[in-house]
Amino acid sequence: MVLLALMQANSAVLDVQANCDALEEAARKAAAAGAQLLLTPELFPVGYAPRRLRADFDPGTLPAVRQALADIARRNGIALVYSLPAVTAAGEWQITATLIDEDGQELLNYAKVHLFGPEERDAFAAAGAAPGVVDFHGLKTSLVICYDIEFPESARAAAVRGAELLLVPTALAGGFDAVPQLLIRARALENQLTVAYANHTGTEEGCDFLGGSVVAAPDGSLLAEAGAGTELLFAELADAGPGASQNAAGDASGDAVAYLRDRRPEIYRSWDG
Repeated sequence: MVLLALMQANSAVLDVQANCDALEEAARKAAAAGAQLLLTPELFPVGYAPRRLRADFDPGTLPAVRQALADIARRNGIALVYSLPAVTAAGEWQITATLIDEDGQELLNYAKVHLFGPEERDAFAAAGAAPGVVDFHGLKTSLVICYDIEFPESARAAAVRGAELLLVPTALAGGFDAVPQLLIRARALENQLTVAYANHTGTEEGCDFLGGSVVAAPDGSLLAEAGAGTELLFAELADAGPGASQNAAGDASGDAVAYLRDRRPEIYRSWDG
């Protein structure tokens, strides 16, 4: 069994120290409760403000920020998912997410494929790589970011690569309640995996965030659900065990509908265009 914690909180734009202090407090509490992993919101260490980040954030500080986050994981003995800007070798800015273990070692990196709205498109470049999958405490685990989960192709790409747990740092504004309440649950059900979705709360740079973080089970039910305010959310996830991954085999267990086994990708390709 893996105990997953989700941090839902308000971030201070460009105040990395304050945000890391808040993240460390959440990590301390999550670890004390027995959690093995803490999922944090999109761009939380720097705040969600795309244009201001691009104008005022110094990417030369990113190695130090990543080191500070690795130190938090080590001090508290808990794995972390954090999201930060990154600059590619070609000089493009991207939104990324990283999974590190309890020793601060990087296990998985992902760059956001679907950018939302003019602010993100002005400040960042869209990536193109599919989500990767790693083993974390017996669960095949993957990452996407915020708007990515609203496209069925993103979650399906993780599922067909064997993912059982999909971690989603997000920055969802108010007025989009259907995303955590309906869409996240549908993504979990149709891909037969657990989806964890961690959001901001409060107001940052004029954006009012919804909160409403959720963890949806492979049958579409909610394992955990946050309100609108600051909250540390927990969900227990079963360890599927060796050879038990439904997704890697494309099969389903019990009475579940075998969406992955029964899909017909060769037919779908003929529908394009």
